[in-house]
Amino acid sequence: MGVSEPSAAKFSVERIILDKTNLDEVAGWQSEIQGPSLKEKIRDSVRCSVGRVWIWILTWIPVLSWIPCYSIQENALGDLVSGVSVGIMHLPQGMAYALLASVPPVFGLYTSFYPVLVYFIFGTSRHISIGTFAVISIMIGSVSERLAPDDYFIINGTNGSVIVDTESRDELRVKVAAATTLLCGIFQILLGLIRFGFVVTYLSEPLVRGYTTGAATHVIISQLKYMFGLSPRRFTGPLQLLYTLLDLGSLLPQTHVPTLVVSLVSLTVLIIVKEINSCYSHRLPLPIPIELMVIISVTLVSHYIDLRDVNGVDVVGEIPNGLSPPTVPEMSLFSSIVGDAFAVAVVGYAINISLGKTFALKHGYKVDSNQELVALGLSNTIGGFFQCYSVTSSMSRSLVQESTGGKTQIASVISAIIVLITVLKLGPLFEELPKAVLSTIVFVNLKGMFMQCRDIPALWRRNRVDLLVWLVTFFCTILLNLDLGLVASISFSLLTVIFRTQCPRYSLLGRVPGTELYLETDSYKEAKEISGITIFRSSATIYYANAELYQEALLEKSEINVPKLRKLKRMKEEEEKKRQTKKEDKQSGILRELANKMMVSLKNVSDRRHGTDCERIINDNGIATVTHSNINWGFQSEQDSENAEKHSIILDFTAVSFIDTVTLNTLTNIFRDFAEVDVTVYLAGCQVCVAEQLERGGFFSGSVTKSQLFPSIHDAVLYCLSKSKRDLASSEFSQDMPCITRL
Repeated sequence: MGVSEPSAAKFSVERIILDKTNLDEVAGWQSEIQGPSLKEKIRDSVRCSVGRVWIWILTWIPVLSWIPCYSIQENALGDLVSGVSVGIMHLPQGMAYALLASVPPVFGLYTSFYPVLVYFIFGTSRHISIGTFAVISIMIGSVSERLAPDDYFIINGTNGSVIVDTESRDELRVKVAAATTLLCGIFQILLGLIRFGFVVTYLSEPLVRGYTTGAATHVIISQLKYMFGLSPRRFTGPLQLLYTLLDLGSLLPQTHVPTLVVSLVSLTVLIIVKEINSCYSHRLPLPIPIELMVIISVTLVSHYIDLRDVNGVDVVGEIPNGLSPPTVPEMSLFSSIVGDAFAVAVVGYAINISLGKTFALKHGYKVDSNQELVALGLSNTIGGFFQCYSVTSSMSRSLVQESTGGKTQIASVISAIIVLITVLKLGPLFEELPKAVLSTIVFVNLKGMFMQCRDIPALWRRNRVDLLVWLVTFFCTILLNLDLGLVASISFSLLTVIFRTQCPRYSLLGRVPGTELYLETDSYKEAKEISGITIFRSSATIYYANAELYQEALLEKSEINVPKLRKLKRMKEEEEKKRQTKKEDKQSGILRELANKMMVSLKNVSDRRHGTDCERIINDNGIATVTHSNINWGFQSEQDSENAEKHSIILDFTAVSFIDTVTLNTLTNIFRDFAEVDVTVYLAGCQVCVAEQLERGGFFSGSVTKSQLFPSIHDAVLYCLSKSKRDLASSEFSQDMPCITRL
């Protein structure tokens, strides 16, 4: 049974017209409430009690707030299955992404262990999986290769050949990665302590998605050398990616065929099974762990047919058994990596918090952005001492952790235990694993990032400025490298905001008959302008960058030529001054008598023709003038015709959120200029903070008073009509402008 739609609701309001002064009296204005002083804040912050200490501990160590309430019956099974699934993914991804970071694969396993345990203690998200991630790995790898390139480790081999001392090179690269990770963690902790988590808001979603897609392109190009068995030169700086791609193209005839065969076979199997996992995800209780299966299979094949010695396939090599002791990173490298570390800190946090908030919104809990910054910083800081490289949350592992029933970070602990078992007991078994297999795993896992290219047609339909941000970020990341690309992308994104506020939509408003609504006359045909009143609106706030444009748009929209009217007024004053001087020279009794006779004659003629529209005026100097309604007196009537329809301008300030000094000066000039041509300017819809800033800036002084500030456009319009020199009863809107508003 359908529910009938109720009739349109109505309301009626009857009140006086309110300006700022009347509104303060009616609404009971309260002066600005003074908050606690700095001394009181410090004293309150250091005040200690058992309750405050416990709250502080729970805030900074969130695991203590939920672990005592952990329900084994409800969560244990899901966390166990989820932890095992994610742990199996950690193994191939950790070793594969270590190649992106330009460090030996075992350090990828370390990175999948230590930071995970730290985040378990300090993190607030229940579903994200902390560890290696492709974008962060390639950013670390670019730093490692820049500070420890192959050219620094070339030694003479047998028969006059030149070889690279890979052992010394990898040792230095591990130190560079650990130092970058430590400094990155310090940045994140400091930003979290000063509650600077909002910094990620400057990384819009189109920017992050364009950046990660561009970074994925860097990842793909960097892995081609492993798949084809080539050794291209290393390039640095802008256009590095293009130079590398061209060099790889020139080296293609030297492709190592056995390595390429291993790559193609592994890639084919991975793609097929990954698609099966995707198509039948609703039927499979767990995704098929194809990465681990391929690693085990190819490792066995490599071991028994001796791919390294017989066919020359590059393999992982020696993997130390057990965990390495903590060491202090090389802090002398900080000056060379400070910019890279900060970029990694910001990008890693942006990826982490965006993914964390997505799962929090889906499952109905809250993620503390500042605490996430601290947790990620501690994970990187502590991981740096254990020769790990920077971490963040992984989308693929997090989706598996959530979809397989994971409810808490207990699942992450279980996955870390699986990694630990592998490092302690199973590590040497993967020494014969070809690096090409790890590269194919990276390839397949980047599918999700390249699928972000589907944003382009969607953004074209929704918002083309966001599309421009996406494309500029993508191409800047590709052409300028990861660090410069990020800086250029953020700068461009902020410029789009500035440009949009500099070029807002300026419009004139008209009243919808029978209502108190004032809408854009260009968009609503029923919105009619009110005779003699211009209502002007800007879609953006007014500040130093667009204040002058605002004034120019107001002059254009109002069609009041202030400079011309000012010039006419000045010319009239000069003419009047000359006339006055001439009259003073003719002050005599004869001229006075003659003038009186002329006035009598003119009056008689005028009375016969037009009635009594003439007046006889004799000034203090005895000079008589004549005023007649039908006589054109030049400048005065020209000014009246120029400004015949405009006596009031109302500025809609509902979109204005703050006032700076440039805006204050601009408003002062607007009020002064229009007042010179007998047009009064009013403000409507000011927020309380804006009114306070106007008052503190000395705006309400001299000719501008608070009676020109109104809480709504309707109040301002009614006030203008009641105060205009025209007869309100004869106005074309007089019968449609009641003080009682009915809808």
